[in-house]
Order: sequence, then structure tokens, then C-alpha cells
Amino acid sequence: MRWGLILSGLLACLSPSMGRAAATADVSSAAGPSELGLWLSGGKDGVFSIERCGSNGNALCGKLVGMDYDGEMPKDTWGRAECGLWMLTDFVPVEDHKWGGHILDPRSGRVYQAYIWLSEPNVLKLRGYVLGMPLLGKTETWTRYTGGAFGAQCKMPPQPH
Repeated sequence: MRWGLILSGLLACLSPSMGRAAATADVSSAAGPSELGLWLSGGKDGVFSIERCGSNGNALCGKLVGMDYDGEMPKDTWGRAECGLWMLTDFVPVEDHKWGGHILDPRSGRVYQAYIWLSEPNVLKLRGYVLGMPLLGKTETWTRYTGGAFGAQCKMPPQPH
């Protein structure tokens, strides 16, 4: 199952929202936030690279760098390849160890508000929601990616079941 289907399922009950989270803290630690790195999606069919972004490097963004798919490269609603697509954008600290930003559903083109946070050292929680109300959302659990290198066009190596 491709990551886009998982994201669509995650956000199926949500409607689009373009709200912005306010930046409330500086993230200038030398080592960087623990959220940085490669993360395997809850459905184990997509890997995201979470990196610093923003003009001062004070935000986090995530792009899809690995996918489990057959046939042609999956494309978003605008016909762009999902490989390398920035789907998590503008995540800024909103409270202790929690980041608020936006997540793109590549199949619908809708953008949702979201939080990310570490629940354990190698476990990242992502909660997408609408209308500025996290209660109107759903949480997915991602794990730190420790698998092999990606093939051509973001193709993930086979995962053990």
C-alpha cells in the first residue's frame, strides 16, 4: 500500500484548513532537535526525511524520500512525482517538545494543520487536524527508519514482515 493511501485514510474524515501555527520558541541547539532524520510512516510504505527549514533554520519540514510501490512512480493531484515532495511544512515549536505545522495530502491537494512530537526516542507521533481543533483529527505513529538504501525513484528496499 502506498503512503498516499495511508495519508488519505488518516485524513479522510478531515476537511481542508489553511491555519498557521505561531512560532513560540527558538530551535537553535547545536545538535538539533531529535525529530530530525528518517522516519518510516505508520503503514510502513513511506519514509520521510525531516530536516531544518525556514529562513533561519528554525522550523522543520519533511519530504518523502522512500516509497513502497509497484509500477509507475506515484504522482500527486497535480501530476508531480511524490518522490522528493515536501509534505510536512513550517513546523515550529508550539510547546515543550511539540511542533505545529502543516501536512499535505498529495492525493487531494489539501493541506491540514498538524503536530509532531516524540513519544519515545525513536517514535514520532503525527496528528493531522482541522479547524484549529486537534480533537478533530487523527494520530499516526512513525518509527525511526533503520532500513537499507533507497533504489531509483525513491523505491524502498523490501521490508521484513
